[in-house]
Amino acid sequence: MKHGLIKVAAAIPAVKVADTKFNLIETEKQIAIAEGQGVEIIVFPELSITGYTCQDLFQQQLLLDDTEQAVIDLLEFTRQLDITVIVGAPVAVGALLLNCALVIQQGKLLGIVAKTFLPNYSEFYEKRWFASSQDLRPQHILFAGNNIRVTPELQIFRTSEGATFAIEICEDVWAPTPPSNHLALAGAEIIFNLSTSDELIGKHTYLKSLLAQQSARTISGYVYSSSGFGESTQDVVFGGNALIFENGSLVKQSERFQLDPQLVISEIDIENLRSERRTNSTFVNAQRPVASGLAGVTGQIDELALHVDCLPPLNPMREFTLTREFDQHPFIPKSENMQEACDEIYNIQVSGLAKRLVHTNCKSAIIGISGGLDSTLALLVVVKTFDKLGLDRKGIVGVTMPGFGTTGRTYKNAMALMEHLGITIREIDIKASVLQHFKDIDHDPEVHDSTYENAQARERTQILMDLSNQMNGLVIGTGDLSELALGWCTYNGDHMSMYAVNAGVPKTLTQYLVRYAADTTKDENVRKTLIDIVETPISPELKPADDKGEIAQKTEDLVGPYELHDFFLYYVLRCGFRPSKIYWMAQNAFRGVYPDSVILHWMRIFFRRFFSQQFKRSCLPDGPKVGSVSLSPRGDWRMPSDAMSTNWLIELEGLS
Repeated sequence: MKHGLIKVAAAIPAVKVADTKFNLIETEKQIAIAEGQGVEIIVFPELSITGYTCQDLFQQQLLLDDTEQAVIDLLEFTRQLDITVIVGAPVAVGALLLNCALVIQQGKLLGIVAKTFLPNYSEFYEKRWFASSQDLRPQHILFAGNNIRVTPELQIFRTSEGATFAIEICEDVWAPTPPSNHLALAGAEIIFNLSTSDELIGKHTYLKSLLAQQSARTISGYVYSSSGFGESTQDVVFGGNALIFENGSLVKQSERFQLDPQLVISEIDIENLRSERRTNSTFVNAQRPVASGLAGVTGQIDELALHVDCLPPLNPMREFTLTREFDQHPFIPKSENMQEACDEIYNIQVSGLAKRLVHTNCKSAIIGISGGLDSTLALLVVVKTFDKLGLDRKGIVGVTMPGFGTTGRTYKNAMALMEHLGITIREIDIKASVLQHFKDIDHDPEVHDSTYENAQARERTQILMDLSNQMNGLVIGTGDLSELALGWCTYNGDHMSMYAVNAGVPKTLTQYLVRYAADTTKDENVRKTLIDIVETPISPELKPADDKGEIAQKTEDLVGPYELHDFFLYYVLRCGFRPSKIYWMAQNAFRGVYPDSVILHWMRIFFRRFFSQQFKRSCLPDGPKVGSVSLSPRGDWRMPSDAMSTNWLIELEGLS
């Protein structure tokens, strides 16, 4: 395990029905491959040693004896391996035959978990051969040379590094109250499911939805392995499913209906799961009945006892190789649901602003238009809102306020966008009033310092506020989430408004939403303008243009690439990860894009600014939350303005 990530695998081996020797060989092949790739825990399908479709052969003593011998051989095979193996096998306990999962590590049988819910409908008739774990009384048995305890009690296994996992078998997860509900509340962080589920039209989609929901509900990793080619096709067909989920998200999956064995390997982020559970007060409250079990003491779950078995340590020197990819842009929706996600974001922003306009009985909105990304997105939202409310777009007053740094490109785009969208256009040049202000406070206008910059930003805000009084309208804020995180806004300047529609939208997503609007508009003039705005360098335009009249003050040259800052922001706020882990993730996500030294440099800038600029976030105007990350002082993020970044920066210094 590295940075809280544990490497797991779901195997789909070749199988021959009732041929335990063949099945053992195929199982060992996949264990060896997985161990060689650094897998820490591997799970096989239900009844993988015998095959699931043996039917009445399960009542043959020879098959049961050969199964036990196969387990003995498997124990010997794993004796020198650094991997925990979960295989399926029938186990006889007195008068009962149980459908079981066996937990094996380094030649030892560490646990036996019996299936609880046995399907006995349609094509399934497991009760003909097997008993439920509910029929079992706790006892010790001799199996495969091990004196092992079998019990109906819920069992959790803990690795030497502290990760916890538990097991349920196939139908268990289809039950109204799956065992994994209780196991997760008792502390299990990963659920392994040994399954053999047949293929029917629509069933695969339903299965993925079921597992995703179970993983999300229990805030757990869920690793599912189901038999494929080789099982009997007498009445049904098994396509082979290997699925790995983390907190409701599909991390990796196999291809169904393959003739060859498959091994699906990925990592599950235990730290992320723990952070989510700590943050989710509903999950914490649901744990109360099993609080004693969480402390490692036998507790009660629906009158069932809980046992925690600790696994011996694996080789700590084994190299960790990451197979999982980290998304460079975690705020941007995935392509498969891009249109739906973008429409939803716009609808959230529009609905929030619509309510505020109706509540205040405002028929006009005042918005500063710079020709940049943020004001463009805000204007698009205002236009959509007015259309939704049936208000005349002329009630939207777009104000362009050229200053010392305004370039021809942004000015042209601002005017074109307002004209093509059909709103009221106001142009108010601020240069004379700002120069008068410099004279009043005795500031040299040739000194391009923070006073020079902020005076322009505050003058613009004053104009907008005064116009709102004059027109009985709302000033619409344009600043985004990324700027708020970095404090890249002028206090009581662009920092302030009457409703901040972009407050929950990070910069990378802002770019995406404007481009989406360009791709979906029917107005070719609007499309061309939006595309040029997206392609314009991000700038506050508070310092004079260069000799060619182009933007000289580029934000990303000063505070760093927004795609990096948004990456840092997501994992700091959403997951609470420490800097060293975020740095490692960024190294992997942006390999070949930014050198490690560049990533580390901007991480230092991020943490310095994030801590020092909290005072600006403590008095933000209202604005809608659109995603899982927000910096609203009334909602998701409460932080003292005096908090120190010392510990975070010290950890970063240790990485250089």
